[in-house]
Amino acid sequence: MPLTRFRLVIIFDLTCVHGHRFEGWFASSEEFDRQKDAMLVTCPVCDDVGIERVPSAQVRIPKAAGRESAAPEPVDAESAPSHDVVAGMPEEVLSRLREIVRNTENVGRRFPEEARKIHYNEAPARSIRGQASKDEAQELKDEGIDFAQLPPFLSRDTH
Repeated sequence: MPLTRFRLVIIFDLTCVHGHRFEGWFASSEEFDRQKDAMLVTCPVCDDVGIERVPSAQVRIPKAAGRESAAPEPVDAESAPSHDVVAGMPEEVLSRLREIVRNTENVGRRFPEEARKIHYNEAPARSIRGQASKDEAQELKDEGIDFAQLPPFLSRDTH
């Protein structure tokens, strides 16, 4: 018997200080506020953390009156769409992006050190990925070292 789970998601329309509009999916309004305060919500276009909620043009109709339960509809865990599919990105684009990420070297927490070595020609040029704190990322930017933050669906370790 397939596992059945319930999913409750609130979709907010968001914008950054540069006017880029996008959607964010959160478990609650409080969770959005927590992530925003922790600077975890970033613009997918410019990586800005100055994010605000904006009024939504969509109308969400509540469940029909007369239902005995307001519980969310069950979702079959095996057939539930992945976050990638829900995001609306074409599968061929996702596949190509994942291939690009697979062809990078995961240097983990050594990312700032390795990025500097490559930038200053102290190590062979190659595509790398890893982790950096916000402070480390800012230092790399200040040094003129180009890098980009991977979106969550690509930052899962693929090796």
